[in-house]
Amino acid sequence: MDFLPDIRWDMIWNYREMFIRGIFVTLALTFVGYIGGIVLGLLVGIGKISKKKWIFYPTKFYVDFFRGTPLLVQILLIHYAVIPTIFGHSLGFFVTGSIALILNSAAYNAEIIRAGIESIEKGQMEAARSLGMPPNTAMKIVILPQAMRRMIPPLGNELIALLKDTSLVSVLAATDLLYAAKIVAGAYLRFWEPYITIAIIYLFLTFIFGKLITYVEKRFSNSYVPKKRKALFASGGQALGGGSN
Repeated sequence: MDFLPDIRWDMIWNYREMFIRGIFVTLALTFVGYIGGIVLGLLVGIGKISKKKWIFYPTKFYVDFFRGTPLLVQILLIHYAVIPTIFGHSLGFFVTGSIALILNSAAYNAEIIRAGIESIEKGQMEAARSLGMPPNTAMKIVILPQAMRRMIPPLGNELIALLKDTSLVSVLAATDLLYAAKIVAGAYLRFWEPYITIAIIYLFLTFIFGKLITYVEKRFSNSYVPKKRKALFASGGQALGGGSN
C-alpha cells in the first residue's frame, strides 16, 4: 500500500468534464439498451412459447446466437459489417452500441420472460379461456401481470449486468467512462487513479440500481402493504380492541 500517498487525484479533477460526460453516455446506453431489450425480449419470449414452428424456430435461433456469442464480437460485427452493408456508412458509436446492447439484452430477457410465463399454472390460462377471453387478451390481463412479479429479480440483475457491459462499447471510441479512464491513463501514464475512479463510479451506480430494484421487487411482492393501508389496519385494530373492552 506504499502507492497510496503518491496517488494524484488532481489528474482526475483536470479531466472531470470527461468523466461526467462518460457517466451520462454510460447511463444513456444502459437505459436505451434495457428498455429496447425489454420490449424486444417480450416479443421474442412470447415467440419461444409459440406452437407455430415459423415463429418458434427463428426466435430460438435468435436467442441461441446472441447468448452464445460474446457481446464484444456482436458490437464489432454490427459496427463494421451489418450497419455499413445496410446504410453504406457508420452511424456512430451510440447507434451501434445501442443496437448491440438491445439485441443482446433482448436474448437474455426473452429467456427470463419465457420462464416467467411458463411458471404460471396452466389452469390460469384455461380459466381465462373458459370465461371467453381470447388467448392474447388472457395473456395480457391474466398471465403477464402474475409472471411480472417473478420476473422482476432476474430482470433487475440483467439491468446491472447491462450497465457494466456498456464499457465494451469503448472499443468504438465511445466517450463513456472507460474511454475517459483510457484518455487519462494515456495522458499521464498512470493507471491506478483513472481505473480506480471508474471502478468506484460503477460501484456507486450499481449500488443505486440495486436499491431501486429492491424497492420495485418489494413494491410488487404479494406481501407488500402500503404505509397508509398499514395505518388504517392499525387504527381499525385499535378501534376493535377498544370496543371489546
